[in-house]
Amino acid sequence: VPPSGARVCLYEDGTIVTQEFFPTLPDNSELVLLSKAQTWSGVLYDIGQLLSTDRHADVLVEAAKGLLSDEKSFKKRKVLIDLLQNLEDTSDLESRDEDADWFNGVDARFKTKSAYMKYNCESRIRGYMKEVDDATRSIQKAKVRAEFLKTSKCLVEMLKNDKYNGKYFDRTEQESGRLCTREGWFTCQGSFDQKLCQSLHSINPYGSRESRIVFSTWNLDHR
Repeated sequence: VPPSGARVCLYEDGTIVTQEFFPTLPDNSELVLLSKAQTWSGVLYDIGQLLSTDRHADVLVEAAKGLLSDEKSFKKRKVLIDLLQNLEDTSDLESRDEDADWFNGVDARFKTKSAYMKYNCESRIRGYMKEVDDATRSIQKAKVRAEFLKTSKCLVEMLKNDKYNGKYFDRTEQESGRLCTREGWFTCQGSFDQKLCQSLHSINPYGSRESRIVFSTWNLDHR
């Protein structure tokens, strides 16, 4: 590194280490040596590098598995497991022949992920309508119950005409009809009284069998 303009900073956050600051650092502090043209934003730089890495990088997968086998911290284990699930993402595969593991436990009549996810959405919405029908039992007044049933029947007809909105979960549908990206990513739309979910929850049920199963308990209005 050319001496002119060179400087040293803390690895964790990029703070410049001056001659006066140096003696105050704790033992074994990690430092980064920079040339005049270089910058360092701390751990954020490492995270950025990680996210820009090829998702199927075998070296990164093996490194994460190696760390996981020796890790005692439950919190770090969770982070590593989540990382591995995303790194080993198979969302680019669509058919049963291409990704047999994803279809483990799925009825044999479904040959593609999109077809199953479409059915999954239809089933979920039919389940919602059953809850609506069951709610009629708690209505005491006959006139109110009759109006409720009339509204419910109208809603069912609308859903039937739109095939129970199965397109919501089908990534092969037009963008205006689906709730996910072309790759299969869903993002939490936030609770009813918010315009946006501040936590930005996201999930891709097309990515792995585990994600598909978790998605069955995932609420689109909030986690």
